Amino acid sequence: MPFEKVLVCNRGEIARRVIRTCKRLGIATVAVHSEADPDAPHVTDADEAVLVGPAPPKDSYLNVDAILGALRKTGAKAVHPGYGFLSAKSAFARAVADAGAVFIGPSPDTLDAFGDKMKARHVALSAGTSPVPGTDEPIAIDTPEGIAHAKAIAASVGYPIVVKAVGGGGGIGMQVVADEAGVERALKSCSDRGKASFADPRVYLERYVSQPRHIEVQVFCDTHGQAFALGERECSVQRRHQKIVEESPSPAAFFAGPEGEKRRQELYAAALRVVKKVGYVGAGTCEFIADDAGNLFFLEVNARLQVEHPVTEMVTGLDLVELQLRVAAGEKLPDLSNLTRKGHSIEARIYAEDPSKGFIPKPGSIDELVWAGGAGEVQSRVLRVESGVKAGSKITPYYDPMIAKVVAWGETRDAAIGELDRALAGTVIAPATTNVAFVRKLLASEEFRAGNYDTKFAEILAKRP
Repeated sequence: MPFEKVLVCNRGEIARRVIRTCKRLGIATVAVHSEADPDAPHVTDADEAVLVGPAPPKDSYLNVDAILGALRKTGAKAVHPGYGFLSAKSAFARAVADAGAVFIGPSPDTLDAFGDKMKARHVALSAGTSPVPGTDEPIAIDTPEGIAHAKAIAASVGYPIVVKAVGGGGGIGMQVVADEAGVERALKSCSDRGKASFADPRVYLERYVSQPRHIEVQVFCDTHGQAFALGERECSVQRRHQKIVEESPSPAAFFAGPEGEKRRQELYAAALRVVKKVGYVGAGTCEFIADDAGNLFFLEVNARLQVEHPVTEMVTGLDLVELQLRVAAGEKLPDLSNLTRKGHSIEARIYAEDPSKGFIPKPGSIDELVWAGGAGEVQSRVLRVESGVKAGSKITPYYDPMIAKVVAWGETRDAAIGELDRALAGTVIAPATTNVAFVRKLLASEEFRAGNYDTKFAEILAKRP
């Protein structure tokens, strides 16, 4: 086995997902938990569990000293960070290595390169992969000259433009600007948000892509120089710039037919050029944005396992967590250059939120929980439920309100959508307010069925009667 014992420094469904693969491989697991999660499913799934602090994430799941203390206490020799929290923090990866353990993810230097949007943009440019047209350096906003320079660049790129915080994510520190009059205010507002949320006041400009589609490529690289693209995922169903539904392959019209397949292979090659440029190791996602003409531009690399990785697993038959473990242990990946992707997979993120009120989170209780019309969670060839809760769980304001991911597979896209809808029809989560009904409305919509949607579609649909 790659490791004897792995500490999983996360919570919820991703912690359970990692623990499940470890168990299958005969690897012992350690869970960490806050004072809010003593009886959470990920805690009971693991072989050992260690309390790392109070409920607020900064005092527990982001508490590096406490997590390293759990590592020493349990004797685990590897740490899997999941996604979010500490997964992309280079300082944490270095601290794990200094503690004599293996960080299951890219190297600290790689995390540094892709954790900064300006550095990532430079990597893409040097690799011959085109980012969205915009600035290649942060904008100086503290001088009249800097503001004038920003306005000149915006005019050359063409309005509307997007102002982004360098350290931003999830739509935080990002504003669309329609004309020159709004540039200075947006620059300063995004800088303030970036400083408050990410301790980074730097901002930059990009062209605003009309009718954008968010498409990403799953890559996997090992320490033996191998790098593979495992397929693309369509992630354009979003609210507040955060994904709700993901599918693979993308149903975008520009991927149809022989010319579409050629474009798909060019996309994979562009993604691989970026990660090879920095000697990437492990699982990663190279994200692109497509305009209405099908032009694809590099956005960023998420140097970790993504929330939506199960749809790739469903069409490839691979276990990406197992591959992570083996690559982190220095093993060579199998030859995946001629990987066959079968059928279609689609994933819905089930949140405790109210779509009718701007998708605001709705903390609450889960007294009754039934998945897909059955008594328990489902793990099969055509349906998976990845859940971080159980009957009796509380959805607290401390953490992301995602309850579960429901993932379906079918021979065709229509079959996969039908399987997912049937699963959601048989799902009961009460009395918590959730987005289940909204997701079913989305799946039934004409635009989604036709594959003709973009990143604005979900929020538009939520306002329809």
